[in-house]
Amino acid sequence: MSKLFSAQIHQWLQANRAQGETLLKSLVQANSIQGNEKQAQAIIIETLTKIGLKIDVWEPGGSELTEHPYFSSPRTDFSGSPNVIGILKGTGGGRSIILNGHIDVVPIGDKQQWKHDPFSGEIIDGRLYGRGATDMKGGNVSLLLAISAIRALGIPLKGDVIFQSVIEEESGGAGTLAAILRGYRADAAIIPEPTNLKIFPKQQGSLWFRLLVKGRAAHGGTRYEGVSAIEKALVVINQIKELERKRNSLITDPLFNDIPIPIPINLGRIQGGDWPSSVPDLVKLEGRLGVSPEEEIAEAKNELESWLQRLQEIDSWFAENPVEVEWFGARWVPGSIDVNHELVHVISSTYEKIIGKNPIIEASPWGTDGGLLTKVGGIPTIVFGPGTTEEAHFPNESIEIEKVFDAAEIIALTMIEWCET
Repeated sequence: MSKLFSAQIHQWLQANRAQGETLLKSLVQANSIQGNEKQAQAIIIETLTKIGLKIDVWEPGGSELTEHPYFSSPRTDFSGSPNVIGILKGTGGGRSIILNGHIDVVPIGDKQQWKHDPFSGEIIDGRLYGRGATDMKGGNVSLLLAISAIRALGIPLKGDVIFQSVIEEESGGAGTLAAILRGYRADAAIIPEPTNLKIFPKQQGSLWFRLLVKGRAAHGGTRYEGVSAIEKALVVINQIKELERKRNSLITDPLFNDIPIPIPINLGRIQGGDWPSSVPDLVKLEGRLGVSPEEEIAEAKNELESWLQRLQEIDSWFAENPVEVEWFGARWVPGSIDVNHELVHVISSTYEKIIGKNPIIEASPWGTDGGLLTKVGGIPTIVFGPGTTEEAHFPNESIEIEKVFDAAEIIALTMIEWCET
């Protein structure tokens, strides 16, 4: 890596700090929950136009997308929810890279738990507050600053740079899948999700499930004549806990060493019974099944279903009344690249030069669009960005602005080394 380029990038980012803060603030102020992404994407389009990139804008859709085996979304109509791509063409002969970020954010939840307006973009003591600041508009701004610096300084890259601002990541990745199906490929990809500047070459996947646990109704006064689905649900919950222990005991990858439960099974919703004086005859359990980076989603599904079939060995009730399993809602594809992949070495080396210490390399504790890029697109993908998991999806979400610029500097120099000049 040229020391000259490093100094130039650093100086440009410092000189344009106010510009970066303004961009991040405007993006956070643009409420881009599902179905409302257009205003934020308009800001992205304006920014890409100023940088001077070739721009591609379209609303995903069509049977090629919605009937794809990896498609997952609660909707099939994406009218008013465009994907935005910006392309920086290289001079030729170098490796290409995709810089992928999602523009959609999760709902704010209980507004009473927010100290500041969720879409204020208020800056206090070096942190910018608002929904999406960490997940992941801060990372998107890091990408845009990195590209802006390279363009403004006239650094000629050999390989192409493809910036992607996609929709639907929070619902399973339909935006990124649409970009892959549109033909966007590269030799590698970086997704700046909030890793706290850790490097994630592996991302777990996940999918939602629903369990229907049956009982037999009876009057509460003679409850002994019925079978409580709530009590049977407790047996099912314990069986799920055992499966979680079993699955995680088999994971020996050192990238998971500091993650207490590498691939959790979370039960997030329970519903059952319809009358206090009746024995409940049905309980619905809904949850999230974690999938290891090298595991196929079908394998994980089969293991959960097979494990629940063993309930009859614990309680004979389940022999005649087996738990029904339904797969619904969101799904994130797991992804993995070798820790010795050259992109890992390049970004690690750049991090060390900029930050002054060795980076932490771990497996992701959550799913990203990286699995789609890796498995469907055949694009080796790393997740690396500013912000922390402890901020994402929480009330009073915020991001340390300094880390946005650190990430931008590291990503810019990674692009220079990867794409070559």
